[in-house]
Amino acid sequence: FKNFMMDSAAIIPTIIPDIKGADYENNKLDPFRGVVASMVAEFFGKTPEQVFGILEVPRSSELIGYITLAVPRLRVQGNPVQLAQQWIEKFVPNEYIIDASQATHYLNFKYNHPLLTKTLLKHIYEKKDTYGTNQSGAGKTCLIDFSSPNMAKPFHAGHLRSTIIGNFVRNVHAANGWKTIGMNYLGDWGKQYGLLAIGFEKYGSEEELLKHPIKHLYDVYVKINAEIEKDSNVDDQARAYFKKMETGDESALALWQRFKNLSIERYRDTYARLNVEFDVYSGESQISNESMSHALKMLKEKNIATESKGAIIVDLNEHKLDVAMIQKNDGTTLYITRDIGAAMERYEKYKFDAMYYVVASQQDLHFKQLFKILELMGFEWVDRCKHINFGLVNGMSTRKGTAVFLDDILDQTKESMHEVMRQNEKKYAQIDNPEYVADVIGISAIMIQDMSAKRIRNYTFNWTRMFSFEGDTGPYLQYAHARLCSIERNCNFELNPEIDFSLLKEKPAIELIDMIAQYPDVVKNALQTLEPCTIVTYAMKLSHHVSVTLETLWVMGAERQLAEARLFMYWATRITLGNALRLLGLKPLERM
Repeated sequence: FKNFMMDSAAIIPTIIPDIKGADYENNKLDPFRGVVASMVAEFFGKTPEQVFGILEVPRSSELIGYITLAVPRLRVQGNPVQLAQQWIEKFVPNEYIIDASQATHYLNFKYNHPLLTKTLLKHIYEKKDTYGTNQSGAGKTCLIDFSSPNMAKPFHAGHLRSTIIGNFVRNVHAANGWKTIGMNYLGDWGKQYGLLAIGFEKYGSEEELLKHPIKHLYDVYVKINAEIEKDSNVDDQARAYFKKMETGDESALALWQRFKNLSIERYRDTYARLNVEFDVYSGESQISNESMSHALKMLKEKNIATESKGAIIVDLNEHKLDVAMIQKNDGTTLYITRDIGAAMERYEKYKFDAMYYVVASQQDLHFKQLFKILELMGFEWVDRCKHINFGLVNGMSTRKGTAVFLDDILDQTKESMHEVMRQNEKKYAQIDNPEYVADVIGISAIMIQDMSAKRIRNYTFNWTRMFSFEGDTGPYLQYAHARLCSIERNCNFELNPEIDFSLLKEKPAIELIDMIAQYPDVVKNALQTLEPCTIVTYAMKLSHHVSVTLETLWVMGAERQLAEARLFMYWATRITLGNALRLLGLKPLERM
């Protein structure tokens, strides 16, 4: 191989080299990239690893079936255009790379498409629901703190975004081999629970509490809150009640625990509709006094915290992070104090390799202060902590008026979706469980609208556009999946992995197969950005490709061998699209 540039008659080896970062088992484009890397590396004086990392799949539709190398990215001396030309003159085809061409400073390598089709489709047949996943994070643990509603307050749009994005962050880590721990850190502590207890004595209904715990506690909270303005004694009573809770008064804690348990039970139902589960329901209340005392002691001993007007503060102005108050002058702790204690407890318990806080961008300063304080305290693991922020949702209220409860939003979307479905009587009659299907499509509409742009962007909740079956919407993706399922149902033959895959040679088929082959790359890259829109964009493109391919490449009516090959291709597409939808947290539908 060393002499290959000197002797054009030399046989290029097609032994696939061992390359760090290549995943030959799970990514069927990687063997082709590996061969390109080994062919190019020697000539340019680079290692195969260096070349492998900068190979690209071109975006141009004219270069479908190619791998591209931009020569300047190799950072070699000499004219990139001339170097590319010199390499092309010596190129000899092999089993994996059947042609190569030059376009200015780019080298384009045409891979053996029938070989890719065969290895890819057989691989998907073996992997099925795990196609696209890898084990790059094996042995690592990440903790994702997401959703985190406040008891007795509405589960608002910000919590919904945190839930959807947090679930995605968790799914992406799991797809890349990580062990994941989903934690719901409830806002379940503070004076407001004293207020709630007093309010419940006055306005509470046992029947309503059991039927609609979250809504009823909110109503009670609103009523008692209104009283504070008229009567300052109410505020004092609330403080006194919370003091009883803090000092461990059994009856005060029993009522609080009951409110909490009933709220969590109701939240679980809502989360199930959203296809979300948590391993741990935690909360501010569960951060031990020992942890917070220990944190305060460390802050004082290391001269990080100082006293100011009876309160304890950390002055972070030299880091351009303002001042963080750690303890009020009456001795009560604050959110950041509990977050410091929680972070310490979590690292002790889970020894995480990454911990993500999925919280709106309004809290950017809070998390910068938290991480800086942990760094000043000397915790080396602080660089494993990351804030996954996101923008605001505007206009998230039902058509009937401002509804702040998530269940109301979900019920409204389900109703609206049901109306749309009823307009096609023939299809509607074929659906076994229209209520469930309407719910799933409605939730898909909300989630895809939320995940279509970069997380940090604010967006306006758009009822009309959201329910369209055309354009880049949740219903469109579900429709594409259901349509692929119907092709399988309508065939009178089984999947056959021993078919002649070389029959799949039309341009739309090649483009669709290439798109499916890129899915493992998309999953791996999503771990770097943690942006759901990367998967949404992929799923949309794949669905568009399906639409185009189905216009000309039919299964029904085709000669038997060709029909079997096409069915296999559409089946593999359906598996890939379904996997992408599940990664986003959606439940793929088979009929709609």
